Amino acid sequence: MKIVSVFNNKGGVGKSTLSFHLAHALAEQGIKTLLVDLDPQSNLTLQCLASEDLEKMWSEEEPYIEDFQAAVEASEQTYEEFISKPRSIHCLLKPVEDGVYESFVLGAVHEINENLGLIPGRLSLHTYEDKLAKSWSDAFMGEPQALRLLSAIRGLCLEASKKYGYQVAILDTSPSLGMMNRVIISTSTGFFVPCMPDMFSTFGLTNIGLALRTWRTQFETMYSLLPDKKRSNFPGHFVKFLGYTIFNSKRYAGQNDLDLATAHYSYAKMIPDIISERIPQESYSHLSGTDISQPIGGKAIMHSHNTFPAMAQKYRVPMWAVPSTDNLLSEDKSTVSGNKGEYLATQDKYHTFARDLLSRLEGLDD
Repeated sequence: MKIVSVFNNKGGVGKSTLSFHLAHALAEQGIKTLLVDLDPQSNLTLQCLASEDLEKMWSEEEPYIEDFQAAVEASEQTYEEFISKPRSIHCLLKPVEDGVYESFVLGAVHEINENLGLIPGRLSLHTYEDKLAKSWSDAFMGEPQALRLLSAIRGLCLEASKKYGYQVAILDTSPSLGMMNRVIISTSTGFFVPCMPDMFSTFGLTNIGLALRTWRTQFETMYSLLPDKKRSNFPGHFVKFLGYTIFNSKRYAGQNDLDLATAHYSYAKMIPDIISERIPQESYSHLSGTDISQPIGGKAIMHSHNTFPAMAQKYRVPMWAVPSTDNLLSEDKSTVSGNKGEYLATQDKYHTFARDLLSRLEGLDD
């Protein structure tokens, strides 16, 4: 399995929208894909599940989140029976967080379609990050519980591959350089950064580069101290940087080679140099100079689709599927039908992006 984190050290860049559409594009190209919502805000989950279904799931999970052991003892069903229905990522991690089980159990995955699944997010996930932070130093000493905490998210992805045949996991993350993302990104196969062509993204890439240098040193030190048996919980190489994409920028046709406003274009052209200067070169040594200097998929998904993403979120389908949705409301039908061609054209764009991303994953172990 290839585990891919979508990350930027800034919110509001469209990570959840991009993750949702990328996963659909991969699934449509025959790649069995798992979405994992690791942002406590759970925007990706809300794009996949009706709010009433999510509320029901979270309500059922609440006793286990508050006190896992007490909930197991009070329940008339076993924990395995409880997770025979799709559960949130925090509910699945809770036995490891509380140190109740030595290993987790992956039950059902929410099936969006036969090639696409979801492990939903949950607002309470920040407590798992708190436990990670408290256990971080213990992991260097090989303390079993600390190592289980660090490897559990990766382990869930690999278990989904083993049990259900998922080939790629797309992890949606929060805009933080905190402990949770340190673990998520460092134990992924690769990650990429969606950027807006502005000052925040250029400084964000600089911050990411600084973090990667520290994280790499820490994980290589930890890895070197572990016995061979415990190393199997972690990837054989530190995470690889897969590149960047400019996302959701306004299109100005013919203005320049990227069809961007002049101010945005100047920032966009700075990004490859910032990557070269700030991101450790060993993080992208598997890519050619041409690959790393160009956005993933070129201009395929660079420009804003205006209100199309909002409509996709409303109907919980990718943009290109909106015109064929059976339950279009009457107030939306004329707008959607009048832009049907533009909606449908987004499919090729995301397929192009997905193919380029897959090419950058070639040859990398999980």
